Amino acid sequence: MPHFLDIDQISPQELHKILALAINIKSALKSGEIHKPLANKQLAMIFEKPSTRTRASFEVGMNQLGGNSIVLNTENSQLGRGESISDTAQVLARYVDVMMIRCF
Repeated sequence: MPHFLDIDQISPQELHKILALAINIKSALKSGEIHKPLANKQLAMIFEKPSTRTRASFEVGMNQLGGNSIVLNTENSQLGRGESISDTAQVLARYVDVMMIRCF
């Protein structure tokens, strides 16, 4: 499974493909050509470090594309209380389609 952890880990050609695909999807959504491409997909958002913009952009994006999201942080999970991010990610991988993390 590919991971997008750092922009310098992908080639300029691959980044161009990603951006072109995003532009095409956004255009198709606005024109009504496609409808909710992420319907029935689940996103887990893990926040070790709070971020208003990151949370809002991912939640709104998932909603606009038809998906759902859940937020996990140290207040509503075992993160920081004996469960590592790695363990949490392994468990969540059974339940969700996509994971993002905002950490220190």
